Amino acid sequence: MYEKLGDWSEALADELAAPYFKQLVQRVQQAYRTATVYPPRGQVFTAFLKTPYKQVRVVLLGQDPYHGPGQAQGMSFSVAPGMPIPPSLQNIYQELYDDLGIPPADTGYLGPWAEQGVLLLNSCLTVQRGRAGSHREFGWQRFTDAVIAKLGQRPEPIVFLLWGSDAGRKAPLIKGRQHLILRAPHPSPLSAFRGFFGCRHFSQTNAFLLQHYGRGIEWNLGRNKTAAEGDGPCNKSE
Repeated sequence: MYEKLGDWSEALADELAAPYFKQLVQRVQQAYRTATVYPPRGQVFTAFLKTPYKQVRVVLLGQDPYHGPGQAQGMSFSVAPGMPIPPSLQNIYQELYDDLGIPPADTGYLGPWAEQGVLLLNSCLTVQRGRAGSHREFGWQRFTDAVIAKLGQRPEPIVFLLWGSDAGRKAPLIKGRQHLILRAPHPSPLSAFRGFFGCRHFSQTNAFLLQHYGRGIEWNLGRNKTAAEGDGPCNKSE
């Protein structure tokens, strides 16, 4: 299930070899045998495969995978191609439009973001169908906390987007002062109006990345470009 994680295997070698992680894998495998679990077994670590460790420039932290049929495919906030766009992601698209003028995409698949260095990480990587939070006691959060802490130790600057109270509590794990931590309420319809709308995290992220890497993220899912360069709209910082 996790045997081939590219350069993450080396970066997380201690965690992958730890007794708690082996117990976690056993619990997850048992869950797949006895219930319907999302994402599909082969997609649990999609976020890591799409965004190699050394290429991470942004971390977008979610909570659990979607627990409805056909939605989850291993990346936070993203849904499989062709699936209806969930309300939280619709609100993310609305903020993206308000911030950078990028029209809402007609797909909920965020793979192009991941391929540019946006690690779409959930705190918990599996969930039982129809039961939000059902695998939170399995040990996933210990593992993903270690992922965040490891990235926080990297000398290369990273933007951490922590949306919601659960994500915000991860901030102390990020030790390096070279990083940018941006916090806001969760984009859920229940909380987006409490400060997620208007947070302007997309433009702040790209301004930071332009300063340190010379290019930002091309957030527009309707384009074929792989990175934001020059004076395009995705590079606005004001």
